[in-house]
Amino acid sequence: MKKNWWLSVVLILVMLFLIGPFLIIFISAFGNEASLRFPPRGFTLDWFKKVLTMPMFLDSLKLSLRLGVFSSLIAMLLGLPVAYVTSRYDFRGKRFVELSTTLPVIIPQMVAGLALLRTFVMLNLFSIEMTLLIGHTAIVLPYVVRNVISTLVNFPPSIEEAAVSLGASRVRSFFIVVLPNITTGLISAFILTFITSFNNVPISLFLTGPGVNTLPIVMMTYMEYYFNPSIAALATILIAMTVGIVAISQKLLGVSRMM
Repeated sequence: MKKNWWLSVVLILVMLFLIGPFLIIFISAFGNEASLRFPPRGFTLDWFKKVLTMPMFLDSLKLSLRLGVFSSLIAMLLGLPVAYVTSRYDFRGKRFVELSTTLPVIIPQMVAGLALLRTFVMLNLFSIEMTLLIGHTAIVLPYVVRNVISTLVNFPPSIEEAAVSLGASRVRSFFIVVLPNITTGLISAFILTFITSFNNVPISLFLTGPGVNTLPIVMMTYMEYYFNPSIAALATILIAMTVGIVAISQKLLGVSRMM
């Protein structure tokens, strides 16, 4: 009984450590004073109305959403065949491919951002939004490869071989046998890459330009000049959006498991 009591205390402390900062931001977002403070002395929703009508936040939010969706889709298209080949076949250069798809996670993103900036400045071929898309795709691609590989490892190759032995081609067996059985890994990979791209700061910091800024960069710039509850209100909206995405993904993963 005493042991269980201490475990409960430790659990509560850990939860406060993890959730406490978000609760402080959430409560501070409703303060009616001109400066951000905790606890707030009043209650108002004006800061939420303000951030939802400010063009700088709305434009950067649209850009971050576009980058998150398209970089995740491109990473899925590129990472799925890489994950399938590396998990199913042994070939010369396999270790190099695995290392290459892991490097963007191992290397500090500030270094990767600087390298991408120098590369795109030398090439001078793409617009700012296109360079952001390429940079975000490069940084989220390893998450797709690792996630899909872990799903494929748990899917027996013998089932695919059975489909081939019954007359299906390799391509057809992949689409009718393999793909439906790794839906869970694909959904979780998409959610993970989208959130990673949406929240990315180091890559975006190097690749953004005049008039083209992602939401995290705009928030950082705004906080340099203003310290009011509007940032807390925007952070609360983003937290609610993230929780909603996670809740929807859990339902989708539950449906895919049932199927």
